[in-house]
Amino acid sequence: MSNNGWKDIPEGGLILEAGNSIKYETGSWRTYKPVTDMEKCIHCLFCWMYCPDSSRIVKDGKLVDTDLFHCKGCGVCAKECPKKCIEMVLEE
Repeated sequence: MSNNGWKDIPEGGLILEAGNSIKYETGSWRTYKPVTDMEKCIHCLFCWMYCPDSSRIVKDGKLVDTDLFHCKGCGVCAKECPKKCIEMVLEE
């Protein structure tokens, strides 16, 4: 390490290792969590496409679950759902 002081500190927002976001569980930041009524869900996958955290879990072309370890509760999935089958529920 050189002796350049502040110049040795990496820039903020710098990705130092590809794919490292899976190591950081950010779900504890959440105030609201998405709850999906699977009876109403048509598996359009809009929630999956728009989720900024890739927290919607899809298997064989169908929504199956939500990764609550990474979901931050932003509500984008509920807003984009055309069937309004996702409700944002207060975390307990």
